[in-house]
Order: sequence, then C-alpha cells, then structure tokens
Amino acid sequence: MCTPQKGKAYHRLMLKIASVLPKKLRPLFLHPAGPTTVFFWAPTFKWGLVIAGIGDIHRPPSTISLSQTASLMITGAIWSRYSLIISPKNYNLFSVNAFTSLTGAYNFVRGLLYYKEQESK
Repeated sequence: MCTPQKGKAYHRLMLKIASVLPKKLRPLFLHPAGPTTVFFWAPTFKWGLVIAGIGDIHRPPSTISLSQTASLMITGAIWSRYSLIISPKNYNLFSVNAFTSLTGAYNFVRGLLYYKEQESK
C-alpha cells in the first residue's frame, strides 16, 4: 500500500527527472498518460501480447485456438475504442489494443480457414 509520504517522494523524483530532460520532452514525460503513471506502463507491458500474437503467425494453423484469438480480437477492438473516449486520450493504450486486435484477427482467420478446410475433407 502506498503511503502519502511515498507518493510524495515518487512525485519529487519524477519532477527531478523532468527537470533534466530537454524542454520539448518534458510535456510528454509529465503527461497524465505519460511514463510517470500507470496509464503508460500497463499498456507498455501489454505489448507482450502483440509479440506473442506475431509469434503465433509462424505456428501451424492446427494449433490456433479460435476462442482465444477471437477473445484477443474482440477485447482489443473494445479497448481501442475506449482509449480514445477517455480523458486524457491514451494513444499508447490505443496502439497496443489495435495491434492486439489485428494480430488476433489475422490468427483467427488463419485458424478458421484451416478448420473449414478440415471439415470439407
């Protein structure tokens, strides 16, 4: 649990870091969805899902889970929309969810085509 004293120390540290950055980078660093907040770090770590989805492109289609890729595709689309209607707009959240949706959609179509082909045999 974060005590108010620890929050103040973190805030002071972020301001100190911002003070050594070039003036053009300070607004980006101190943005409400910038690297000083969880609104930056949570989507940044979510890029692991995109990397995994890209890695799945090389997997055989027989190993693709349609329910899992459909879930990634749909939740990516929903959260992409959400990231643009919240305030402040979180473009990091938008981009990671758009890519999650796209990689999920690509792998879903690959799996669906494979299973349809297997049914027709």
